[in-house]
Amino acid sequence: MGKRPVDMVGPRPVDLEGIEAEWPLIEAELSVLDAEIANIYAAEHGGPSPLEWRRLRRAEARVTRVAAELAAHPAALREVA
Repeated sequence: MGKRPVDMVGPRPVDLEGIEAEWPLIEAELSVLDAEIANIYAAEHGGPSPLEWRRLRRAEARVTRVAAELAAHPAALREVA
C-alpha cells in the first residue's frame, strides 16, 4: 500500500465500515465496562446491590448474544475487512 497524501490521514471508508459492522459488539462491551465500574464503586460504599449484579450479568449476556450474532453472519464483516 502506498503513502496517502497528508490531507487523507485517518481511517479509510472501509475501516469505518468495519467499525460500524462491529459497533453492536463494541457497545455491548462498553455496557459491561460501565457495570463493572459501578460495581467497583459500590464495593467501596457497602457493596454492589442485587440490581447492580443483575446489570452486570445482563451486560455480559448481551456481549455473548451479540458476538454469537456476528459470528452467525461473518459475511457482513468479511465484506468490509
